Amino acid sequence: MSGTSLDAVDAALIRTDGVQVFEFGAAVERKYTIEERQVLQYATQAARDWNWAGPQPEAAFVAARGTVVETHAKTWLKLLDAAGLSTETDHPGFPQLIGVHGQTVLHRRPTASSIGATLQLMDAPALTARIGLPVVHDFRSADVAAGGEGAPLAPAYHAALMDRLGDGPAAVLNLGGVANITARLSDGSLIAFDTGPANGPIDEWIEGHERGTLDVGGQLAAAGHVHEGLLASLFDHPWFSEPPPKSLDRYDFNASMARGLSLEDGAATLTAFSARAVAAGVGQLPEPPKRVVATGGGRHNPTLMRMLAEALPCPLLSAEQAGWRGDSIEAEAFALLAVRTLRGLPIGWPTTTGVSRPQTGGVVNRPD
Repeated sequence: MSGTSLDAVDAALIRTDGVQVFEFGAAVERKYTIEERQVLQYATQAARDWNWAGPQPEAAFVAARGTVVETHAKTWLKLLDAAGLSTETDHPGFPQLIGVHGQTVLHRRPTASSIGATLQLMDAPALTARIGLPVVHDFRSADVAAGGEGAPLAPAYHAALMDRLGDGPAAVLNLGGVANITARLSDGSLIAFDTGPANGPIDEWIEGHERGTLDVGGQLAAAGHVHEGLLASLFDHPWFSEPPPKSLDRYDFNASMARGLSLEDGAATLTAFSARAVAAGVGQLPEPPKRVVATGGGRHNPTLMRMLAEALPCPLLSAEQAGWRGDSIEAEAFALLAVRTLRGLPIGWPTTTGVSRPQTGGVVNRPD
């Protein structure tokens, strides 16, 4: 998995039937180099400039696909090493199937008059040839073509994790570039949607001030003051009055929201906005969860986690406090979705992506 934060490729091994997880294997992270990240950033900007109008920026996309293949192939080798496996596929513990999400560079949600669109850059045949195993990819397109949001797609996996928590309403919160939530209600049904921004605008703000790629330890936000007037105006956005399910592009909310503020105050205000947007999303649920479990990179930001804990109406736990592997959950999710694809099981539902009926997805690319 490579998310919209463009920080790393995560990989994880699980043993699953697509419904339950029976065993957790190795998990690794491979950080992007500066050059690799720049290629993906350039492709993302080129995609935004294109926005499905006119000729595709093919050169930028080809370069990004090549980077995705190369970085994912290297991460695969790192995963095998962590698992104590060689590249010999006849080993009894060798993986049988790979799920790869690809790099999202553009996402447009559906409207009342048109279906949405989504674009993940990926060269599945090239990666399949490098790895030598079936690769499942393109998980979102079928849902979008059927009128759904195409996001979020992790609820099937979040449900498997919540089964380990016990009974009662609970929610899993993924804090990536965008924040999304999967809520399990007391009757066992699922609701999932994007709540708003998470790390994306904060990271963009820090990078725009040439202070790195993220607010390490939430220190800049902790040193600033939240501009409450600006924050209140941000919640006038029609997004917050729309009922779920709903989805966002990474740049629907961006760092320009804090224009004119100091570095620290901008970081504080954007961090507070992400936290309170999550709380607003939780407020749209039919019933409050007994607890929210935070996953994704944002849980490493103590200022964001503190603001979340203050804004939510229930206890907030980190993935680790719930006994999960917080840095590999998205990778684990697409492993499970790959198995669901092979079995023809749905990966989107009316209450998670807004599709009219349960929707299968994913495309299988097999070695020659």
